[in-house]
Amino acid sequence: MSEEAGAGTDLGRGEDEFVAFLAAGEPAVGEFRCSECGYGVSISRALPICPMCGGATWEHGPWSPPARVRAVS
Repeated sequence: MSEEAGAGTDLGRGEDEFVAFLAAGEPAVGEFRCSECGYGVSISRALPICPMCGGATWEHGPWSPPARVRAVS
């Protein structure tokens, strides 16, 4: 992977922290970001091929509370 690929997916991890990648087609539940372009999906089935760039690897996206919880806070 080039240095530019996935440049938009820096989630504040240190250099020594492990990032688990999942492949398109793997069953998954949660929020994920394409490791190539940073496109985000919320999914509760098999991970798709990225509709933006055609990438096939995903990483867990940053967790954020639902919009309703943020509005109440």
